[in-house]
Amino acid sequence: MAAVSTYLNFSRNTEEAFNFYKSIFGGEFFGNGIMRFGDIPAQEEMPPMAEEDKNLVMHVELRILGCHTLMGTDAPESMGFKVNFGNNSYINLQPDTRKETKKLFDALSNGGKVTQELEEMFWGDYYGSCTDKFGVHWMFNCGEKA
Repeated sequence: MAAVSTYLNFSRNTEEAFNFYKSIFGGEFFGNGIMRFGDIPAQEEMPPMAEEDKNLVMHVELRILGCHTLMGTDAPESMGFKVNFGNNSYINLQPDTRKETKKLFDALSNGGKVTQELEEMFWGDYYGSCTDKFGVHWMFNCGEKA
């Protein structure tokens, strides 16, 4: 079955971020939960993993709003990654009700930054945007009329 998801890379706090998202959206992590870098079997062609990286998140998935999957990983510099959050990507949420939109908006913007307050827009929807405390950008677009 075809699907679309959003994959988020964090420096070393994926578990904290995904527990935050889980507290807002509910649900459980997919499969066996959080996969760790320490779960990767040793391979001859790969150098040994740094001890401080073994407990980092290799992969985690969380279904949100019943139709979208957030996935994430820690991307440590010791493994050649350099995470730079920018304004080039947003996760767009389209809840069914204004009440749910407001609840999610308030929870995700708590500790972060509101970039556009929720308000009625010229195209007829209830819209707003924020950046959460982990630097992830969120847009909200609700078609329910006032």
